[in-house]
Amino acid sequence: MEWTSLNDLRESYLKFFESKGHLVHKSYSLIPENDKTLLLIVAGMAPLKKYFTGELTPPRRRMTTCQKCIRTNDIENVGYTARHGTFFEMLGNFSFGDYFKNEALPWAWEYLTEVLKIPEEKLWPSVYEEDDEAYSIWKDKIGVREDHIVRLGKDDNFWELGAGACGPCSEIYFDRGEKYGCGKPTCKPGCDCDRYMEIWNNVFSQFESDGEGHYTELKSKNIDTGMGLERLACVMQGVDNMFEVDTIQNILKAISNRAKVKYKENPKSDVSLRIIADHARASAFLIGDGVMPSNEGRGYVLRRLLRRACRHGRLLGIEGPFLGEIIEVVAHENLTAYPELTEKLEYIKKIAIMEEERFDATVESGMNVLEQLTSEAKQNGKDKLAGADVFKLSDTYGFPIDLTREIASENGLGIDEEGYKECLNAQKERARAARGNISGWADNMKSLFAELPKTEFKGYETLECKAKVVAILDADTMQKIDISSDKSVIITDVTPFYGEGGGQVGDKGTISSANGSAVVYDTRKNDGVYIHFCEVTKGSFSTGDEVTLKVNSDTRNATARNHSSVHLLDSALREVLGEHVRQAGSYVDENEGRFDFTHFAPMTKEELDKVERLVNQKILENLNVSTEIMDIESAKKSGAIALFGEKYGDFVRVVKMGDFSSELCGGTHVSSTGSIGLFRIVSESSVAAGTRRITSVTGFKAYEQSKEDSELIKEIESTLKANSAAELTEKIASLQNELKKAKKDLEESQVKNATAGTDEMLEKAVSVNGLRVATMKTSLPSDTLRTLSDNIKSSHADVVALLSSNAGGKLTLVCVCGAEAIGKGAKAGDLVKEVCKIVGGGGGGRPDSATAGGKDESKLDDAFKAFAGIVEEKTK
Repeated sequence: MEWTSLNDLRESYLKFFESKGHLVHKSYSLIPENDKTLLLIVAGMAPLKKYFTGELTPPRRRMTTCQKCIRTNDIENVGYTARHGTFFEMLGNFSFGDYFKNEALPWAWEYLTEVLKIPEEKLWPSVYEEDDEAYSIWKDKIGVREDHIVRLGKDDNFWELGAGACGPCSEIYFDRGEKYGCGKPTCKPGCDCDRYMEIWNNVFSQFESDGEGHYTELKSKNIDTGMGLERLACVMQGVDNMFEVDTIQNILKAISNRAKVKYKENPKSDVSLRIIADHARASAFLIGDGVMPSNEGRGYVLRRLLRRACRHGRLLGIEGPFLGEIIEVVAHENLTAYPELTEKLEYIKKIAIMEEERFDATVESGMNVLEQLTSEAKQNGKDKLAGADVFKLSDTYGFPIDLTREIASENGLGIDEEGYKECLNAQKERARAARGNISGWADNMKSLFAELPKTEFKGYETLECKAKVVAILDADTMQKIDISSDKSVIITDVTPFYGEGGGQVGDKGTISSANGSAVVYDTRKNDGVYIHFCEVTKGSFSTGDEVTLKVNSDTRNATARNHSSVHLLDSALREVLGEHVRQAGSYVDENEGRFDFTHFAPMTKEELDKVERLVNQKILENLNVSTEIMDIESAKKSGAIALFGEKYGDFVRVVKMGDFSSELCGGTHVSSTGSIGLFRIVSESSVAAGTRRITSVTGFKAYEQSKEDSELIKEIESTLKANSAAELTEKIASLQNELKKAKKDLEESQVKNATAGTDEMLEKAVSVNGLRVATMKTSLPSDTLRTLSDNIKSSHADVVALLSSNAGGKLTLVCVCGAEAIGKGAKAGDLVKEVCKIVGGGGGGRPDSATAGGKDESKLDDAFKAFAGIVEEKTK
């Protein structure tokens, strides 16, 4: 069989179906677009679902793709078997009401036998047991031997998922040879042994199911096929599993070189090598598609993959960040089909390395606690870790639950899943109770709003209009009332008031009639109904009243300035930081704009200056701000930015600011960017891992901010007796140097005084196995304590010392071992863990130096008394 690389196979498949009139479409993102039913793309047809259902019109009725896919349902098995993986590519050819079985099956056979030259006797088609049409095509049209066509039942060869479109399928199996078989004379496709491997599945969507076993023929029939690229490469390259395919093997070799271990020499290290290879591939593609590590959703999938890879790197003996190097190889091996990995390589590496560093910081303290828990469980004859302990590991130490589960399993233990879930649910209930009802409307209110007519919104064109009151509610009870009270909710048939949404607050203003006046202090909307929260200042209102609604123009215009500036900010961030920037949330009112965005690190002063300058440049250019209603597909093709994960209707409003910004947005904006006046960044901060927040002000608020800053500088100049900004900088630098010197002098004095105490400590040292074992209490700051302990270990090779400090009311322990002591088996990390069993807490570190935090200072004397015995036990 002719050897073919994975990259060659991908290209040959797509070219073959292009020759059959198919539109070759590049792989869709791993993040589902406008589909909240999926966390990640798990199959080749997943991004095309709306073409199959008819909700959207496909660009062509024949399409072919090689789709990136992620499945993590079997993540615990990845690495432990050579068959499982989280990332894979799915080849597929699709027909949306165009061709059907008579074309799909012969083309599949042609590609396998004529293009790839797979011997016909190695291929076995299967059909649904009642699908005589497919059987006839294989036998009579294609000419496959009858003894090579297998009829299988509904479980194997009928695709159905509840009510809806469904149909039979026909799979093509590859015969791997007798050595993989069970030896039974009846062995053929459908057997449980490994001889026959399914490589291609053709699904014929031809029926409509009512979900109760009744089927009707579809007028428009579809073809949905799938063939795993890695599995096909196994066949073509004559290897047993995906980890031996050329491109993945090259990634695995890079890991082997970095870890200085060889594949297939040690089953245990092989597991780690396979896990890192698979997870590095998956992580690179996820980050490249815009996923950021987080504690929920697809971000948690990525975090889990990266952290699992990190841990197995440490098990292989790899020190320091290494995933960036492996991701470089992933990008190189996929350069032809996915050049974007190379284009975004530095960004992808940065995210992976930062997550590695976070994991290292998390895992050290968590691992110490977990080791103690597993040890105690074994000593006490338990077969699982307590749910409360597992929850504490996750909640307090940030230790991932899946990692706890995996490490416990390696130690022959399970975890109390029910107990863990109880603790987790209890925490959620506490959080829910603390939040109260902030989600918006109760269920009974939603039904009330559903009964009311939709409000006609005129706020884009005018700030004042006439309207009719259609309902009045009491603002406290939200119950319908006939006549308004002091605080009421007034609902009208028409309104110029913008209802809170899209990160923009609701409008304020007034409602008046012949019988009353009211101040509107907030406006919201629910299911198309605009809800005005009012304080009635004069008279009253009744259902049916003719009223005049007037929006406060000052607050509306100030809010519009902030909202438009946030759009400019979004585009400026992409230009300065890169296209990986995505909006993660926003809030705009009359006072400020807040913009949350994905980025892997705090912005530098230079980056902030560039962004602020660019936004102000676009304000000075006085760009025209235009809006247009477009269908969603046209809007996206025009380059308009959509908020990822947001559900949009068939038609959307596109807000454009010259050629600089184009976004889907329902908010209110200025007519030209010059109206914003001035833009200033107030702060830049972190709101979550991988998510930053910029707070900004515009217009008169920006002027006031500048004025305040100027006055503050003048006040500081006066205090420090500086005559200019330049001199002020010099004065501050001088003060900082003086402070730094004073701090250093103080520390040296503390160390000097404490060193005097070490002589006494060493005089009282106990001799244990030829080593001097000493303890000492101090009240030194932690940094000074470490300096002192480092001096002890470097000056006294035969010393094992345990020092404590209660500075700041916190018990800190430092254990150090000199070079001679380490040579005799003393390890500071192990010793401090044993001490922590007495005083509580946890810690760890290197053989020469380790730190820990203690919980019960009253047990410190007991720990000091036991220390010599602990050293003796560890240095036998």
